[in-house]
Amino acid sequence: MSRKGCPPDNAACEGFFGRLKTELFYPRDWRATTVDQFIDVVDSYIRRYNAQRIKVSLGSLSPVEYRQSLGIAA
Repeated sequence: MSRKGCPPDNAACEGFFGRLKTELFYPRDWRATTVDQFIDVVDSYIRRYNAQRIKVSLGSLSPVEYRQSLGIAA
């Protein structure tokens, strides 16, 4: 069974959700967290994941640093 928005053969999407659960969801106690707080935390994680995480495949740069190195981001 695939997640909404993930084709059944999309390993990258499945890998992201696994990483999200391991790094963000499982280590915390969410019982006192409101839905709005949860959304804010997940939003912050995704923004950091997309912009700041270091990727070996990008020459050990973050996605933002990599785009800047190519001259396609400010």
